[in-house]
Amino acid sequence: MARGTLTDTYVAAIQHELVDLPADAIRVGVVRQPTSWFHAAVDENIPALGPPTDLLESMREAEEDMKMQGLCEEGAHNAAWDQVGFGEAYREYLENADEAQAAVAALNDRLSSGESLALVCYENTEKKRCHRTILGEFLEAQA
Repeated sequence: MARGTLTDTYVAAIQHELVDLPADAIRVGVVRQPTSWFHAAVDENIPALGPPTDLLESMREAEEDMKMQGLCEEGAHNAAWDQVGFGEAYREYLENADEAQAAVAALNDRLSSGESLALVCYENTEKKRCHRTILGEFLEAQA
């Protein structure tokens, strides 16, 4: 059986019909603490694939500091990402946390069985860096 496709998008693109996902793709949220309106846009959410709370808090604090220094929202987000080592910390979480490893294995099993998945969170990756890009690369590397 052919492996399912893996795509990704952000919630506003779904809500405003700005994205053309494969018709059979299951929209899988990868958000630690989703809002009620986020749930309405996805088929399911896997909190274990959201970044750990302490990493999100470090990111938010650094981002607020950058905004106070006059950076725009996107600039502050991306500068904070670098400052806190977000990408490396999230990869380490995926590789070492039991809850993340179990969730990654389950998604890989679904992809291997031919299911098509679209990873969904909040960030528009045309403007901001996002953990779902790292998660997608991590899943593809294990295929």
